[in-house]
Amino acid sequence: MRATIWIMILLVLACAGWVNVDNYFRPTPVAFNIPKGWPQPVYDFKSNPLTREGIALGRELFYDGRLSKDGNFSCGSCHQQFGAFNSYDHNLSHGFNNSLTTRNAPGLFNLAWQKEFMWDGGINHLDLQPLAPMTAANEMAETIENIIRKLKADKNYRQKFRSAFGDETINTQRITRALSQFVLTLVSSNSKYDRVMRGEDTFILPEKLGYEIFKKKCTSCHTEPFFTDFSYRNTGLTSDPYLKDDGRMKITGKSADSLKFRVPSLRNVGRTFPYGHDGRFFSLLQVFEHYRKTMTVMPNTDSLLRNRLPLSNFEIGQLTAFLYTLTDSVFLKDPRFGPPGSENNDKPPVDFHP
Repeated sequence: MRATIWIMILLVLACAGWVNVDNYFRPTPVAFNIPKGWPQPVYDFKSNPLTREGIALGRELFYDGRLSKDGNFSCGSCHQQFGAFNSYDHNLSHGFNNSLTTRNAPGLFNLAWQKEFMWDGGINHLDLQPLAPMTAANEMAETIENIIRKLKADKNYRQKFRSAFGDETINTQRITRALSQFVLTLVSSNSKYDRVMRGEDTFILPEKLGYEIFKKKCTSCHTEPFFTDFSYRNTGLTSDPYLKDDGRMKITGKSADSLKFRVPSLRNVGRTFPYGHDGRFFSLLQVFEHYRKTMTVMPNTDSLLRNRLPLSNFEIGQLTAFLYTLTDSVFLKDPRFGPPGSENNDKPPVDFHP
């Protein structure tokens, strides 16, 4: 009762101009809890601390088509939750004016531990990442100036920016920081594999055998707990004659980096098909066949794959069983990550538990 009275008094004083309500800006902090056994994140949370209001704003922006030129394409259009935030079942994504992207949209999760982004590592900070698809002619095809203009014209957004950052100023930095706050909460750490590692579940025999094979033949590149070492490697994929994608070499200019691409995470691999930087593989079996038979060994093919990857049919079967234990069904269905209004309470808890 007393709190209500003080709020009413504060509002009266603010309306009279005697009190600056901005001095009472108090966003609700959200703690980022690191899964047990995982390393410290590399993202600098001190420069962009998580708040309930910031995450809610980022979520609204993530699913808003107005960030694209014609209003048809949001971040969530290409990064769909049921596909672990990839373009589910599409090798390339659709963009503005019937365009197609030139690379497969990877799943979005565990971004707090990544230093670089894109298949070639061309962006080195999470806060900068959204600017690329927003302004790409074959993706969202919008200008930052137009995005800001559209958001400023929306009273709801002006209020949300005030709640998240203290006033109604809408600029590039605040847009990208809010988006970062939302996607940083996309932590996938509750698959069957994770439950087994925590002693809460057990593998059945094929999964157990597959895990043992995985540790012998795959873990050098797909390192636990992220199931990627975040490196760039030439894995014997020839260049697509239409896309002409040189991979990491496009960024470094070094011929040694020709056709090197980021090692993708295998978490949720059962949902993130098709596979590869251009989505050329539509099944895990095709991926296995590539590594054991069809890959093209080049001068800069990764040294671990110079003799390809010997795999028997039995090993492929067991590996497949294990890889499906990396599907995090809790993450894929978590209502906190869907479009705003998709559940009764679209605000994350004060303590964010992945």
